[in-house]
Amino acid sequence: MPPPPRPPGPTPPEHPRHPDGRPRTTGRHDGAYAPDREVPLRGYAALTAGFATGVGLFALGLRRSGRRLPERVPPWDLLVLGTAVYKASRLVSKSKVAGFVRAPFTRRTADLSAGEVMDEPQGHGPRRAVGDLLACPFCLSVWISGALVCSYAVAPRPTRLVASGLTAVAVSDWLQYAWTLTQDRVEG
Repeated sequence: MPPPPRPPGPTPPEHPRHPDGRPRTTGRHDGAYAPDREVPLRGYAALTAGFATGVGLFALGLRRSGRRLPERVPPWDLLVLGTAVYKASRLVSKSKVAGFVRAPFTRRTADLSAGEVMDEPQGHGPRRAVGDLLACPFCLSVWISGALVCSYAVAPRPTRLVASGLTAVAVSDWLQYAWTLTQDRVEG
C-alpha cells in the first residue's frame, strides 16, 4: 500500500545525513538553523549555561564573602588584561605546544607561520561544541576574559602579574614580526 499523500503546503526540510547514514541534528527540531551543516546548538547552549553558572556562582561567592567589586578598572589594567586575553586565547587555540589541550576535540588541518596551527573541530554534539570553542581564539577570549576578570576582582596584584607576562609575550611577538618584516625588506 503506498504512503498517504502529503497535505498541501510547504514540504518540511529534510535533515542532511552523515556519510554513515545517521541523521545530522542541529539542536532544533526543524533543521532550519543551518540545514547544510552540523551546528551543535545544544552543545553551545550547555557551554553557555556552564559559563553563566560559573560567573553566577563566582558573584554569589563574592557577595557572601563580604568582598566588594572594584569601583573601576584603571585604563592601564584594562589594556594589560585585554592584551593578556588576546595572547592567552591565541596560545590555547593556535599554538603547536597547546595541541594536547585541543587534541581530544579537534584535528590539525594545517601548520601556519610563527608556530601556529589550524585545527578543525571533530566529533558531534558537546564534543564538537568544545572543539569549536578551543579552535576559535575569538570564542575562547570570552572565557579567558571571564577567568581573568574574576581573578582580578579577588586578587588584582597576582592577576596583573600573570597578565603582564602574557602581555610581554604579545609585545615580543609583534617585535618578532616587525624584525622579520624589516629584515625581509633590507635583504629583499
